[in-house]
Amino acid sequence: MDEITVYIETEINPTESEEKVKQAIENIFGNVQTKVQSIYKGGLITAETKGLDALTKLYNLLRRERIRDAARVVFFEGLDEKSISFCLNKQVAYAGHVSFSKEVAESPLGPIKVKIMCDNPRELIQWLTRKI
Repeated sequence: MDEITVYIETEINPTESEEKVKQAIENIFGNVQTKVQSIYKGGLITAETKGLDALTKLYNLLRRERIRDAARVVFFEGLDEKSISFCLNKQVAYAGHVSFSKEVAESPLGPIKVKIMCDNPRELIQWLTRKI
């Protein structure tokens, strides 16, 4: 598959632990380097990682939790010419599971925003959600 870059972003609310928010990201995407910035109401964690290996944990979670069909729908909703965008529930990710959410009003602590850039996002969706 072609070059893949995964961008991850989420806010750290004043009531949240920075370490727990980082753990939520790592539970879905593995060991990624994160950057923390201070913002007006807490912090902002961003991460960027490259390669198919960055999606291996997500790939396995979609199978373990048997949500490939739901994931396919969400991925196609966020499909662009060269990217796939979607949001994950931060609290569920911390528990080591995948739950898709909307960008606003669905997750009380805010979502984990994910954008995957690649030359052929349809092929990537097929790989992530294929049935074996």
